[in-house]
Amino acid sequence: MSEMITADLVDLDLSADTKEAAARALAERMAALGRVTDLDGFLADVAAREAQMPTGLDGGIGIPHCRSEHVTEPTLAFGRKAAGIDFGAPDGPADLIFLIAAPAGADDAHLTILSALARQLTNTAFTAALRAVDDTETAAALIRGDRTPASVDVPADAGNAERPEGSGATEAGAADAVASAEDTAVSGTAPVPSAGVEDGSDPVPGTTAAPDGRPFRVVAVTSCPTGIAHTYMAAESLENAGREAGIELVVETQGSAGFTRLDPAVIAAADGVILAHDVPVREKERFAGKPTVDVGVKAGINRPAELVAEVREKAARGEVTAGSAPGSAAGSAAGTPVERTGGTGDGYGTRLRTWLMSGVSYMVPFVAAGGLLIALGFAIGGWQVNKAPSVMDHFVWTQADSWGALLFQIGGVAFNFLIPVLAGYIAYGMADRPGLVPGFVGGSIALTINAGFLGGLAAGLIAGGVVMAIQKVRIPAAVRGIMPVVVIPLISSAVVGFLMFVVIGKPIASAQKGMTDWLNGLTGANAVLLGALLGLMMCFDLGGPVNKVAYTFATAGIAVANPGDSAMKIMAAVMAAGMVPPLAMALATTVRARLFTPTERENGKAAWVLGASFITEGAIPFAAADPLRVIPSAMAGGAVTGALSMTFGATLRAPHGGIFVVPLIGNPFLYLIAVAAGVGVTTALVVVLKGLRKRSPSGAGAEGTGTGTVSPAGSKEPVAA
Repeated sequence: MSEMITADLVDLDLSADTKEAAARALAERMAALGRVTDLDGFLADVAAREAQMPTGLDGGIGIPHCRSEHVTEPTLAFGRKAAGIDFGAPDGPADLIFLIAAPAGADDAHLTILSALARQLTNTAFTAALRAVDDTETAAALIRGDRTPASVDVPADAGNAERPEGSGATEAGAADAVASAEDTAVSGTAPVPSAGVEDGSDPVPGTTAAPDGRPFRVVAVTSCPTGIAHTYMAAESLENAGREAGIELVVETQGSAGFTRLDPAVIAAADGVILAHDVPVREKERFAGKPTVDVGVKAGINRPAELVAEVREKAARGEVTAGSAPGSAAGSAAGTPVERTGGTGDGYGTRLRTWLMSGVSYMVPFVAAGGLLIALGFAIGGWQVNKAPSVMDHFVWTQADSWGALLFQIGGVAFNFLIPVLAGYIAYGMADRPGLVPGFVGGSIALTINAGFLGGLAAGLIAGGVVMAIQKVRIPAAVRGIMPVVVIPLISSAVVGFLMFVVIGKPIASAQKGMTDWLNGLTGANAVLLGALLGLMMCFDLGGPVNKVAYTFATAGIAVANPGDSAMKIMAAVMAAGMVPPLAMALATTVRARLFTPTERENGKAAWVLGASFITEGAIPFAAADPLRVIPSAMAGGAVTGALSMTFGATLRAPHGGIFVVPLIGNPFLYLIAVAAGVGVTTALVVVLKGLRKRSPSGAGAEGTGTGTVSPAGSKEPVAA
């Protein structure tokens, strides 16, 4: 591992004049040592990564890099070009070029070493030493960490004298940093500049403390498409800028080696958030409701001090991102996939729920698209559309029946993906990308043997567990490159397939059939009680885990090509109950406005649209401000609506849409009456409970006093008389 770079992989006098030629020259050294098996294939991967985003960095550094199946082991090659080569950095050409090659299946230990190099590149002592070194052995030793920058004789003006023309950044402060570099190298941590931010400017102006006197706290996330270099360099730059500004700044690096989630307590205590990323931030909802700066990863490297100043300014203005409940039903139903990893510090129950919700969140868009298409097919083509022949052979442009059959059959194809996607992304939540193949294979088998939703759950969990077990096995370095593309998919798919076909498939299929028969047999009081229970669950936490369980139960029932009436009644009851809380709060803020703060009245206007669209989270601001009155009232109304919907026999084939899918609802008029009844109950209870609350000694918050009350955001606002 310490031989990731050797003297043979160093060229202190590159003859190349373009970045493509430089990459080829360094890659040829890798190929000569057998570390790259296909030179042109590897260079194509490097070029593809370069096309995503230039890899030039301020300070005269170029870091072309990629993950490639043509790389046998993690490797670094270093080249130096006095005249500089353009790698797209804002400040000019790069004279220090690092070619970073990682196998497609590089393990965490190797990626950690690569990330350590990325962090070192922000250290002026390290780069000054590389510019001054005059032999390849010493250069390789510096990069490996066998030599420290302090051991290299660096001329006082090395930071400027050897930089190519046109480069605006300087290496001021290198001599000071060299003096302290040995301590950091011995400790095994990445070196940190001694002072100043990258542009040599003064520390960020303004107070370093939060309003309550404690240090200002920032959490940050960095990520890039490859997850090797930019991710960690941005993290290092932000940490340095935070120290210089006198604030507490903690970074979560979402790199190729996975990521360790920030402690929820750290996030909760943060005054601001910086997201420096070029790929979607995983579990981004954790940072909702805080002042947030959202930029590309290179901004985190090149101008971290500006980002720190910007997040401070947003915090001072009280500017925050919109809050959302993690894993909310509405968010998932709207088609936004939520990546889950499950923190190692979480309990097993928490991790299990996270894995399951990962699969469900990716499955729901297929349910929504397929369900709406099938419902539209029935609406246009009639209830016999499911018996229509294939539209490939019997499509007539002028006949409504043909269009109905077309929509129905497209929706049916979408539905065929539900179980494989569910299983695949449960496995993905457990084991990342290696879990996808066995997860999809297991889900497809569950579909084949009619094991349904339960079979998909089991297949996903088994696939993820098998892959996690394989990843713990120590393997020779020679086969690491083929692990993620050949070995893991082959072994895990075979194991999952055997278990699903031979061992557990039949019992699960029997259990799925039993559950379906039980649902179809629900009538009378049993159905009404189930509707009331689902209504209570939908309104208990307004998009949280309990709400999610009820919603998932309903969508699982209709996630088949031909669901029974009971399943569609359950879906109708769940959606109706989920619409009640926001609509009721909107109505309450309209009929008794003086019971609510101006902020709540504004939220009430938005709640009309949110409730009508089946976005239960529209009631969260009200519940957060007054949970003891709002949540019980919402649960009462939701239970009434759920029970009435089941009593009226309303059915729904679509899993989402609110009032916009009323034409697709069975017994739509009675369905709307059920919703209206629940809204009326919740509104009445909220108004009565808020009206009965006791006045405080100063009269603040009492109805009609006009002296003010505390809003959900914590600010004191006047209450209208």
